[in-house]
Amino acid sequence: MLDAKMKTQLEAYLQNLKTPVELVAYLDGQDKSWELEILMNEVSALSPLVSLAQGEDHEARRPAMGVRSVASGTEMRFAGVPLGHEFTSLVLAVLHSGGHPMKIDKELIEQVRNLDGEYRFETYISLSCQTCPEVVQALNMMAAINPQIRNEMIDGAMFQDEVEARKVLAVPTVFMNGQQFSQGRISLADILKKMDKNAGARSLKKLAEKDIFDMLVVGGGPAGASAAIYAARKGIRTGVLADKFGGQLLDTVSIENFISVNETEGPKLVANLEAHVGAYDVDIMAGHQASGLSVADDGSIEISVEGGAVLRSRSVLLATGARWREMNVPGEQEYRGKGVAYCPHCDGPLFKGKSVAVIGGGNSGIEAAIDLAGITGHVTVLEFDNKLRADEVLQRKARSLKNVDIITSAQTTEVLGDGDRVIGLAYTDRQSGETKTISLAGIFVQIGLVPNTEFLKGVVDLSPRGEIEIGARGETSVPGVFAAGDVTTTPFKQIVIAVGSGATAALGAFDYLIRQPVLENSAEQVANQGANQAA
Repeated sequence: MLDAKMKTQLEAYLQNLKTPVELVAYLDGQDKSWELEILMNEVSALSPLVSLAQGEDHEARRPAMGVRSVASGTEMRFAGVPLGHEFTSLVLAVLHSGGHPMKIDKELIEQVRNLDGEYRFETYISLSCQTCPEVVQALNMMAAINPQIRNEMIDGAMFQDEVEARKVLAVPTVFMNGQQFSQGRISLADILKKMDKNAGARSLKKLAEKDIFDMLVVGGGPAGASAAIYAARKGIRTGVLADKFGGQLLDTVSIENFISVNETEGPKLVANLEAHVGAYDVDIMAGHQASGLSVADDGSIEISVEGGAVLRSRSVLLATGARWREMNVPGEQEYRGKGVAYCPHCDGPLFKGKSVAVIGGGNSGIEAAIDLAGITGHVTVLEFDNKLRADEVLQRKARSLKNVDIITSAQTTEVLGDGDRVIGLAYTDRQSGETKTISLAGIFVQIGLVPNTEFLKGVVDLSPRGEIEIGARGETSVPGVFAAGDVTTTPFKQIVIAVGSGATAALGAFDYLIRQPVLENSAEQVANQGANQAA
């Protein structure tokens, strides 16, 4: 099951174990139980500190594997065979259960340790979902810290009856103590905010106490990461404010055009970017979203944060990226996560054998249709224009698939549902004007991206598409405010271009700083270093 290279790598990782770990088997007669047993044997054979045990919980899902710390008695479970993207979750579960330090803030660890009460989390995932491991790993870390917390990863494709009964139509979906807790990406900090009602207030209080920055980067995608690295290398006080680190990269499956890297996946590149930023003296403030920008009387720039805090900086670099564009039709929001989805790789396995639609005939839409055709029973592509816009090679592939239908000149007008989930959609034939309906279980929206600039309207100049207008150095219409990446008018939305534009804007902002008077003695080093720092 594990190839020789993977075994060698895993054996090296397991040398970091400090205390014994048990892999607890909850098996039955299914073929998947046989696969899971092989995996458990292969892992346990790689370290003398990993042993096998039989589970005594007769109510346990099967097949499942428990990862139990012999020292603390903590346990987390994997219902299904944790391969694919979840193999990393298994490896980390073993390492953390065996005493290997977690790469998270010490304050978060203490916050988890001090939670009162018992918490039983159940996390429904698909093995092709790149977002799911982030949630599984966050909850597993909580389980490894606090014996009163348990988390179980559940492969939705394997436990279809549960998925149907609990109306799980998007992953990751988390239940806590039997009640739905969250759906979609959620960080450890955000989990704690929901569980510890005072956590958000404490976090905002810490933000409000921050000293003025020399450069504050708003956004944690590739443009923001690049900008933060370039700023920090100049020796100036740098901060990064981001809802989540990684941005759209977290939803990117395969990356084959990032120069010098033959092939990688979005989450892996995000981890590398975050580690690179973390190697410098950068104040990363994750889990927070900007809500406003203004210029103070003293010339400093103020960034308002949702919840009430305000951060001050001598310069600001906006790299807030973009998000999935929505259809904006009746029923879309009501059935979001109940059949309306935006990531075919994540949620596709939940619609195995069912009929789905893909909205959009560009490259992303046709790629989604091709992927879904191998999982679902039938795929209908609806394109607003009178022709597809995808590359010809993708069109040929899609048209060759027997379970894919393509409808052009189709304007989606409504998402239809039964109150619990999607049952179809309505569209207008733009040539005949006739209204038609299609019976469906899922709708995957693939109609492009929209820039995250709502909080900047009326503050900086925006294009008709809502993008931030920038100059050659990343400068905006507001002195001291720069921008980079997909949120700007840069014509091509590519990772490598975002990284380059982040560097350009950071250097532009630094050049701006060294030409400004020192503000409140907060950044004297900027002027001092301007003469001897190379651009």
